[in-house]
Amino acid sequence: MPFFYAYNLIHRMPNSLAAKPDMNLEPTWVICLCAAWCGVCRDYEQVFAQMAARYPAFRFVWLDVEDQAELVGDIDVETFPTVLLTDAQTTWFFGPVTPQANTLSRLLDSLQNASLQALPQNPAARQLLHALHGAPAHWIRP
Repeated sequence: MPFFYAYNLIHRMPNSLAAKPDMNLEPTWVICLCAAWCGVCRDYEQVFAQMAARYPAFRFVWLDVEDQAELVGDIDVETFPTVLLTDAQTTWFFGPVTPQANTLSRLLDSLQNASLQALPQNPAARQLLHALHGAPAHWIRP
């Protein structure tokens, strides 16, 4: 996925027009796709775990794209760290993020405040989400 496309997934919308995930149903998944050899990813892992504790309404997952390639499937990651925000019907965000807590925090706050535009979920994201349901060992629990 080209870098510019990921940023086109985020659109500020009036709250009345934006879809909002129902946090009482299927959780929204916050999936970080990284690699063990990536120094930025190693540094970001602790920040990501802190965000999991700060946002308990979301389900956080840390995946190494090489070590967990069978779970990652056909998702194409061009840059690290890459974050996928998704639920059963919708992809909210997919793209690289800067490795600071405030970047992910702004994305999650925007999602909770219904200011991210919902997009149809692509097949690779749906396949990953299905695989993660059966792989709780990769979930980060606060």
